[in-house]
Amino acid sequence: MITEKIDIQETQINLKTDITQHNLNLNIIQLRNEIIHYSQKNPEFLTSFEPLPSKTDSVIINTMCDAAKKANVGPMASVAGAIAELCLINLIKKNTKYSIIENGGDIALKNNKKLIIGLYSGNSRLSGKIGFQIKPQSKPMGICTSSGNVGHSISFGKSDSVTVFANQSSIADALATSIANNTNGNNAQDMVQNTLYKADDYREFYKGVMVVVDEYAGTIGKIPKLVKTNSKIVISELFEV
Repeated sequence: MITEKIDIQETQINLKTDITQHNLNLNIIQLRNEIIHYSQKNPEFLTSFEPLPSKTDSVIINTMCDAAKKANVGPMASVAGAIAELCLINLIKKNTKYSIIENGGDIALKNNKKLIIGLYSGNSRLSGKIGFQIKPQSKPMGICTSSGNVGHSISFGKSDSVTVFANQSSIADALATSIANNTNGNNAQDMVQNTLYKADDYREFYKGVMVVVDEYAGTIGKIPKLVKTNSKIVISELFEV
């Protein structure tokens, strides 16, 4: 088992895997180059807030456009999750049993033993104090979080965090952005409720969603078991029980 950091420009990955010869650096460079080359011919791909049709056979472009269509957002809303997802697919082809790829807080994983993923939720009192206990599973999973208060990604809502659990991290990433865009209301309780109403519109595409605003939280669908965590521990250190 190896733990590694991979930083390639904006792509900053924390990796834990049982595949020692993973060559993900080259994989990431290729994926990034495909996005760059495609966007040079289709500049709206980088800026659109609405879904766009794909005009290529590129797997990452098609993955991002598909996720964007499902979540009704622009393709770049899924870029971090899509890169993590395709890196995980690369490791699955090498017969990984345990791999976690965290790309800027968006996670693609496959695990054959129990693990905990911590929740970072900005200034909320829940931030760093709870995590999600992930059971061993044979299929990949995506766990992605969007926030109106944390990070450099664009969000039109006011959530501390919206975390989405789905089969694909590209879809979880796009949905987290879309759902978080609707975190608005007169108070924190209203914001949580309004966000969950919006999440219900996309229920066919995810397993579960958790919304946090201040000290209030709500869920829809099925999320992993919540457990207490140490607030001093960051997400990259919460990979294993």
